[in-house]
Amino acid sequence: MLITALKSIEEFRAIADMKTVIVSCEGCKEVYFPEIEAKLLYGELTAMSPDIKVIYLDYVCNPENLAVQTSSHLESIGLANKMLVFSCGVGVQSVCEMFPSTHVFAGCDTLALPGAQGVTPLEVDCAGCGQCYLNYTGGICPIALCSKSLINGQCGGCKDGKCEVDHEMDCAWALIYSRLEELELLHNLNYEAKLRNYAPSP
Repeated sequence: MLITALKSIEEFRAIADMKTVIVSCEGCKEVYFPEIEAKLLYGELTAMSPDIKVIYLDYVCNPENLAVQTSSHLESIGLANKMLVFSCGVGVQSVCEMFPSTHVFAGCDTLALPGAQGVTPLEVDCAGCGQCYLNYTGGICPIALCSKSLINGQCGGCKDGKCEVDHEMDCAWALIYSRLEELELLHNLNYEAKLRNYAPSP
C-alpha cells in the first residue's frame, strides 16, 4: 500500500502558462490520497491559466484501464505540452508509458506502506522512496528500475544499453537519457539530489 503527499505549489508554477492536462487519480482512496487539498490545488493551478484542464480518472496504474478512460480525453491530451499526474509513482509511470511524447510530471511524492499496490500489472513498481525523481528523469524511475537505485546517473558499467548487474535488463539511466533527449529535456539532468529520509513511514 502507498501513501501520497502533494508536492508544493512552487513546483508547479513553471507550468502555469503552458497547455497542461492535470490527471487526478480517484482510485485508491485507501492510500490516503489528499483529495480535498488536491482539489484546492487544482483550483489554484487552473486559475493561473485557462489552458490547464483537469480530468478525473480511476486507477491510472492499470494501462488497460488508463487507455479506456483517456480515450474520451485524447483531444485535450494531444493539445497539451505537459501532463501533471496526481497519483502514486506507479500511476505516473503508467501515464508516461501511455503518452511517451508528452512531458509527464508527478504531482505527489509517494511513501511506502506494507501491502498491495493498487491494481497495476506492471512488473516494476514504485519504491515509495518519498522524494520522487520522475519529474527530472522523464517518468522513468531510477530507484525502481536501476539495479543499484542510483539517483545521480549511470554507474559506468552499462554496455550496449544493458545493466552490468543483469545483462538482460535495460540500463535505467540509458533509458532516462534517451527519453529526455527525445523530449529535448536533457537539461533536467542538472537537478540537485537532496539528502533523503529512509525511515519507514509512520
